[in-house]
Amino acid sequence: MFALLLAIYILVCFALTTVILLQSSKGGGLAGVFGGSNMGTVFGGRGAATFLSKMTTILATLFLVMSLLLAMIVRGGGGRESLVAKQRKKIAGPAANLPAVPVQQFGAQPGASSDSAK
Repeated sequence: MFALLLAIYILVCFALTTVILLQSSKGGGLAGVFGGSNMGTVFGGRGAATFLSKMTTILATLFLVMSLLLAMIVRGGGGRESLVAKQRKKIAGPAANLPAVPVQQFGAQPGASSDSAK
């Protein structure tokens, strides 16, 4: 299932890249390289521009939805933890067994209680 979704995702990525590059901009874009000037005869006067913009919208939506879906599939693997969380557990685990060390107040002399410092 995951491999099939990943293959479709890669095809959507290539198709989205191609459709974006085929759109003509003010500078002409890459549409002229692949016969973009003749695309008007196939789709009509403005048909190519609206067709490519609709395809861009559809492919971009598919790209977004599939990205989220694949991320949820990968992340939903169960007991996976981040490396940071594992490291925190490793470090925090043994320290919990150590006795508490008394902390002296700033300016107090060693061995003197806090009441005698007043």
